[in-house]
Amino acid sequence: MASVLSISQLYNKCDSSLFSFKTTDELEPLEQPFGQKNALEAIDFAANIRQDGYNLFAMGASGSGKHSTVMNFLQKKVKGQKVPSDWCYVNNFKDYRKPIAIELPSGQAAKFKDEMYELIELLKEILPSVFEGNTYRNEYDAINQKYIDKETEIFDNLQDEARRHDISMNATSKNRVTFAPVINKKAITATEYNAIGGEEKKKIEQKVNEFEKIVKDGLHNVNELNKAQRKEFKALERKMTQESVESLIDEVRLKYKESKKIIDYLDALQDDLIKHVQDFLVKPDEMPVLPFMRELYTPSFSRYGVNLFITHDENETSAVVYEDNPIHQNLIGKIEHLSQVGTLVTDFSMIKPGALHKANGGYLVLDARKLLMQPFAYEELKRVLRSKEIRIESLAQQYSFISTTSLEPEPIPLDVKVVLIGERILYYLLHYYDPDFGELFKVTADFEDDMPRSGENIHLYAQMIGTIAKRDDLLPLTPNAVARVIEHSSREVSHSAKFSTHLRTLSDLLKEADYWAKKESRSVIDKSDINKVLQTRIERLNRIQIRLYEQIGEGTIMINLTGSVVGQINALSYIYMGGYNFGIASKITARTRIGKGEIIDIERKVELSGPIHSKGVMILTSYLGSTYAQNLPLSLSASLVFEQSYTMVEGDSASSTELYALLSSLSNMPIKQNIAVTGSVNQFGEIQPIGGVNEKIEGFFDICMRKDSNAFYGVIIPEANIKHLMLKAEVLEAVEKGSFEIYGVKTINEGISILTGVEAGEADENGKFPPSSINAMVVARLEEFSKKTKELYRKKSDDSDEENKTEK
Repeated sequence: MASVLSISQLYNKCDSSLFSFKTTDELEPLEQPFGQKNALEAIDFAANIRQDGYNLFAMGASGSGKHSTVMNFLQKKVKGQKVPSDWCYVNNFKDYRKPIAIELPSGQAAKFKDEMYELIELLKEILPSVFEGNTYRNEYDAINQKYIDKETEIFDNLQDEARRHDISMNATSKNRVTFAPVINKKAITATEYNAIGGEEKKKIEQKVNEFEKIVKDGLHNVNELNKAQRKEFKALERKMTQESVESLIDEVRLKYKESKKIIDYLDALQDDLIKHVQDFLVKPDEMPVLPFMRELYTPSFSRYGVNLFITHDENETSAVVYEDNPIHQNLIGKIEHLSQVGTLVTDFSMIKPGALHKANGGYLVLDARKLLMQPFAYEELKRVLRSKEIRIESLAQQYSFISTTSLEPEPIPLDVKVVLIGERILYYLLHYYDPDFGELFKVTADFEDDMPRSGENIHLYAQMIGTIAKRDDLLPLTPNAVARVIEHSSREVSHSAKFSTHLRTLSDLLKEADYWAKKESRSVIDKSDINKVLQTRIERLNRIQIRLYEQIGEGTIMINLTGSVVGQINALSYIYMGGYNFGIASKITARTRIGKGEIIDIERKVELSGPIHSKGVMILTSYLGSTYAQNLPLSLSASLVFEQSYTMVEGDSASSTELYALLSSLSNMPIKQNIAVTGSVNQFGEIQPIGGVNEKIEGFFDICMRKDSNAFYGVIIPEANIKHLMLKAEVLEAVEKGSFEIYGVKTINEGISILTGVEAGEADENGKFPPSSINAMVVARLEEFSKKTKELYRKKSDDSDEENKTEK
């Protein structure tokens, strides 16, 4: 039997006497969010298991506290854990395009950089003094004198040969010699030479040719001496440099003897220093270039520096990194470029770390939606997790957006746990469409949206309220205020026996209440401040709602709230716009006549009906046939329509309402217009629960109060929705006065009895309904339709036979 709901069924009041505190300041703060036991266990599992692929996806509604919970948990988790290694990049002297990555214990990379800097600065001072010292000059001069003597000897021999061949020779430089024939102890000129003829000239030419070969051999020997001299000078330079450099570098080698990479790097650095020692001897002030160009020609020592890539203090712990902007380069790092004379240049010092480098050895937290919105970022993250190394690659270089030469830094091994935070739909879409997702993110933490409103949880909720108030420096709340927040939280989840775990919503409510309390110069937040927040929120968002209600009151939208009408009923729906829900009434009308057993949904015919609504209408045909026309054809044609509906109609929450209108039309029994209906129906006539029940009831209540606040009104809802009721105070007051009633029904029979004031009637063992019942009237009407249909077919058949006889 349908029941009129009591006040206790319409609103689950929270008794403030349950609380023993005077204000929430007395409550101990919660360290973890309440109601998220399973999610916290999943986070703990993912953080502790060390197998590959056990990364975490934390999912739940936006604002449910996923991010803060994950970050707080991980930050506590890493305390006392081993500090990750430092990393630095150094120049690869064999191939500058492939910088070398060096791993060092935490806190050591900065020391290594300082030591290398001090080494180079010391060499800048020592090497010039070495090459200006007596030792170097003496050895240099000795080598130089040795080769001067040898060259002198060669040229002396050439002079002897010149005299023997009657030739005058002059050495203008080490590699250039001029000579001329000599006659009568005098060098002749070209004119004099041309004037000579006969045998004498042939003899002179023969001597000149012989001497020319001797000169060539002599100059060749001079060149060889020059080469040998340069080699000895270079060897001396290397020896002096090595003697100066090796002892200094050995001190660094000794400190880092455990690192083979550093030893190899120092060996290569020493070789490069010896090769480029002249860079240390250049004096910029003495360079023969214009002052503003000296910087371009001044040797750079940056190749001997250390790129302090990732460093940690000795007292740090493992990192928990949240990357707010997870673009490709922010994840895996980047290689910067510098413009020089119109050309982009780069080196190992311009390699910059990404979030994966910073989180290496710890945890990286990312927003799933932001990650998926960035080109290449998600695919790159998967590649890094599979390969377990971070390889810095330039997208511009990879896709040939630029043609400049770039670097290929040595990859760094990766040991990190990645946590993606996102809404459930993202998790399900990734799991369905991406085969790699399930392999890489094997752990899911699903955050609850609500929790049971038990005595224990109520006190936990009060603690959470106090925790948020202290965290955000808000005024403390009184027990009455806490009770009101709990009641509103139940309203938020549309369940009187539960409340919301949505922390952002709770935090926003408390912040706004704090504002109103401070505006009234109060020292605590009371129930009135909570009510003020809820009222002002409605007033900021209800403009469209008020306009629609005004149109109903003016008769522009035609809703009848008085009397009784056959085939017409008020249905309830709700509208969601910009975070605000409100209920609205719609007129549904039904017309029935003789037909072929079809119910025409006018919305579906004009393509204004969604699939769920169309499904609900089809169920009505099944219900009518199985309930009233098992032994006769359903000779019915019916039409249903949402009057003054100009947009899409979706959902099945009006299917029971449409059925009531059809039954009214078939039985010719009028429906009370002061009672509105919501609820869906199945093929057995059972009323099924729907969403937005509070908004629907309150919407109809507000419409009725605008029409006539002294009249009687009511709403029929599914009995299964009673547990969802948390109605506003005005509705409760009207119910208490007896001017507004809410009925919970299980079946169509219960609902039609309320709407018409006539019993629906139950079938007996023979399937017959009581004669004066609604169902009996429906059966009688359908039998009448069937009878008339048979008569029409019989008449049509007789007329056809008569026509055939006439033709014969």
